[in-house]
Amino acid sequence: MRCKKRAGMVLLFSTAFAGLLTSVWAGEAEPDFIFKKRTVFRLLSPDAYIRVYGIDDPKVEGVACHFALPTVGGWKGWAGLAEERSEVSLACRQVGPIRFKAKFAQGETFYEQRRSFLFKKLHLVRGCDVKRNVLVYLTYSDKLIEGSPKNSISTVPIQPWGDTPAPRCADFLEK
Repeated sequence: MRCKKRAGMVLLFSTAFAGLLTSVWAGEAEPDFIFKKRTVFRLLSPDAYIRVYGIDDPKVEGVACHFALPTVGGWKGWAGLAEERSEVSLACRQVGPIRFKAKFAQGETFYEQRRSFLFKKLHLVRGCDVKRNVLVYLTYSDKLIEGSPKNSISTVPIQPWGDTPAPRCADFLEK
């Protein structure tokens, strides 16, 4: 009985610690959970899912991105100890008049999420194609040891919205 109690406490602390790390390393914007779809049924442990999230660009009003992340499931996934998969898909769209709230750097990360206990992070990054006046969004995962080629890209042409003229993203790039 005593071993079960100790194992439960260790599991509780490891889950809480993993949650703390995730929230400490998250960027200033937090995604909204939209829905999930089960991909692997497991009889005796938690299932694996693809979870879909939406996030507004914190420095560019009028742009929303949606991304899908697979989750491993199983007991390690439930405890926050599994290394999550690197595959992520991304779609960003203009959802209203675009207004830049602040200047930004090319390739600036505006959201990060831990995908494993210590070694892997998901990044959402923003840039500007100055010549075409298009916002370019990239998602990728990095791994401390060997990196990851898994990535996805989405572009948002900056268009007028109603009577609101289209701003130039080049005017809001940090020099």
